[in-house]
Amino acid sequence: MWRVRRELAVFKILGALACVGLAVYWWIDGDHGGVFLAVPGAVVLGAMGLRDLLVPERLAADESGITVVHGFAGHRHVPWDEIRDVTVDVRRRWGLRSEMLEVDTGDHLHLFSPHELGASPTEVAAALRRRGT
Repeated sequence: MWRVRRELAVFKILGALACVGLAVYWWIDGDHGGVFLAVPGAVVLGAMGLRDLLVPERLAADESGITVVHGFAGHRHVPWDEIRDVTVDVRRRWGLRSEMLEVDTGDHLHLFSPHELGASPTEVAAALRRRGT
């Protein structure tokens, strides 16, 4: 089972609260342009933090297959025989290296970042490959 670290959810919620505080401050100050920026930031960060709290488990594997988060807070079970490929996409840009786990089921491509998994996508891919064989 791979899940979002609780600290990341807390930081997102705190960021949303900070945006709300800025929006209120700018509203009182008369800076409606700042409010226009802070409110969408609060909504997006709040929604991301809420999702992390409601559905912290993003990927789980058992004998029958994997269970992935689907939509905002739903789950989808995928049997092992429906999984076409498990790969790790590695990109290098501006001196930084990023990894994304890709689980291809034919009709869906499920993408997971290291932050969503709480582990390295390379390690998760190896564990899934061992489990699926």
